[in-house]
Amino acid sequence: MSNTPFKPFPIAPPLERAEFSSTSKAALMDLDAAMFQWHRMLAKGELTGRLLAETGLDLEPALFQGLMAVKRITHGVGRPEPQEPTVGLVAEEMAIDPSRASRIASELIARGYVERAAAQDDGRKSVLLITEKGTAAFETVRDLRWTHMVEMFADWSEDDIRAFADLFGRYVTGVLGRRTETE
Repeated sequence: MSNTPFKPFPIAPPLERAEFSSTSKAALMDLDAAMFQWHRMLAKGELTGRLLAETGLDLEPALFQGLMAVKRITHGVGRPEPQEPTVGLVAEEMAIDPSRASRIASELIARGYVERAAAQDDGRKSVLLITEKGTAAFETVRDLRWTHMVEMFADWSEDDIRAFADLFGRYVTGVLGRRTETE
C-alpha cells in the first residue's frame, strides 16, 4: 500500500469524515507523506545538492538558487513580465532577508556567475546580470536534471507520463487556487 519509507501521521479528522473510500483515504495519506518527503528534500536543497555534486561546479545549493532567482526574474518566470534583477528582487524571489540575498549576490559575483551593471532605466540602480559562466552552469545543471528525469521515466508508459503530468498539474493548480483564496 505505502511507497513511503516512513510511518505517516494518524489520519486527520477532515479526511476521516470525508466521503472517500478507505482505499482512497489511504492513498491520500500516502500522497501526503510522499509530498512531505519531497518538500523536505527541496527545502533542504538535497536534490539540488546532489545535482551540483555530480557537475563539479563550485556552487552550493543556496548559491545555485540565487543564480536561478536571477534567471527567473530576468525571464519573468512567475511574474507579470521580465524585470532587471536587483538584490531586493532576489531576496523577494528566494523569500530571504535582503542582507542574505546581498551576500549570495556578492558570492555569485566573486565566483564569476553574475556581474553587477547599471539599470537601463536608472543608472544609479545596480542590477545583476548572468555571465557566460552563469549560463553555462545553469545549462549544465538543467541538462543533468533532464538526463535523470528521462532515465526515471524511461520505463513509464506514455499514458502514465501524460496522466502523471496532468494530475500533478491539477494538484498544483488546486493548491495555488486555494492559496489565492486564503491570502
